[in-house]
Amino acid sequence: MPARYPDAVAFYREQVVPRLVALTCGARGLDGLRSRTAVGLRGRVVELGFGSGFNVPHYPDDVERILAVEPSATAFRMAGGRIGASTVPVEQVGLDGRTLPLDDASCDAALCTFALCTIPDVEVALAELRRVLRPGARFHFLEHGLAPDARVAAFQHRMEPLQRRVADGCHLTRDPVALAGGAGFVVEELDQHYGVGPKAWVYLTRAVAVRA
Repeated sequence: MPARYPDAVAFYREQVVPRLVALTCGARGLDGLRSRTAVGLRGRVVELGFGSGFNVPHYPDDVERILAVEPSATAFRMAGGRIGASTVPVEQVGLDGRTLPLDDASCDAALCTFALCTIPDVEVALAELRRVLRPGARFHFLEHGLAPDARVAAFQHRMEPLQRRVADGCHLTRDPVALAGGAGFVVEELDQHYGVGPKAWVYLTRAVAVRA
């Protein structure tokens, strides 16, 4: 989107992108993965990239409250029906994962699905996430990212500039496991595989990592 049309850029980012994300990341075929990602969540859970609330139906009974971090007002409005139908209270606590208005060691767990690819300064956001989690807390995440196959990875690198432009900053080549490890989390459960669709977009990682 040309930068000389700021109103058009803002409209695209605020109105079109959340709907594109909802269309792709809200596919019913991902429900099983979302459910498995949420297993074991408990207590006060901070969720980075809450989006349109597609994880809401999958929260376990042990979850007491969701502290949602979501920059898009449109996406959060789209989540209204799911939030209203849930017994788990959802509180929007911030717009940007790089600065969380939460006390140190105040959260029991964290959840992030299809957001680490897009978060600006993701290393800063993960360090901030680690700060608000108590020692031993678990970080559950489900992401797409860099494929292990050289040809697929090379194509991802070629496509990434266009992907970031069209999908408002979404990267194809981030490695979520390496990012979590670099932020001081120790991965204890890991499942990686290709999903359904073009390989460059569907190398999926489902993991649970411990806040060391």
